[in-house]
Amino acid sequence: QVQLVESGGGLVQAGDSLKLSCVLSGRTFSLYTVGWFRQAPGKERAFVGASGNSIAIADSVKGRFTISRDNARNTVYLQMNSLKPEDTAVYYCAARIGTYPSTNLRNYDNWGQGTQVTVSS
Repeated sequence: QVQLVESGGGLVQAGDSLKLSCVLSGRTFSLYTVGWFRQAPGKERAFVGASGNSIAIADSVKGRFTISRDNARNTVYLQMNSLKPEDTAVYYCAARIGTYPSTNLRNYDNWGQGTQVTVSS
């Protein structure tokens, strides 16, 4: 059974940076695509980025957010720079078997608990 644990969220000011981590355990990490999604209050959960055999990044965060993967640590990172108040959300990591970095949350079978990111103006 796949388990995902996110960390690194917090309260920051606009313009600051945060780095989120997602650790996958229970299965062979290299077989999985790991994605990041976020959900702001009153809004649907939205794709942020994913790491599989390539990297996919949402247009809304391109140029500010990057994704990296450390197979030795079974970890995918979401580096968030130049944060804006509109980035405030709960950030979730999710995993799907296979290497295609899908942007569709319905393609992900396993989800973490989420980590809160709050950006003050």
